Amino acid sequence: MLDRFDFEEPAEGERTSGELVVTDDVLVKYFALGPGAELSTHEHDDATNVFHVLQGEVVVVQGDSEETVEAPGVVLHERGEPHGARNESDDVAVFTASLCPLPN
Repeated sequence: MLDRFDFEEPAEGERTSGELVVTDDVLVKYFALGPGAELSTHEHDDATNVFHVLQGEVVVVQGDSEETVEAPGVVLHERGEPHGARNESDDVAVFTASLCPLPN
């Protein structure tokens, strides 16, 4: 099977996530946010992180800024830049996060 994307639909206020690809130099995870759910702000000092919004919309937090990004959307987070996301809509939002190189 070539397609690795398969996710559990979260309930309101809940988040599901999982690893889609793990190699020596890249990590790709998915996040599915139910209405009102969030991915807390965090940072990766040694890795660039790219969000790909696949379904719905998420409010992306980056440093002191916030922006609503709708599917399809791509957001670059430079190394060490605080970032996170939350779902303020009534529908499930799904995005992937790709980290390169693989964080230590």
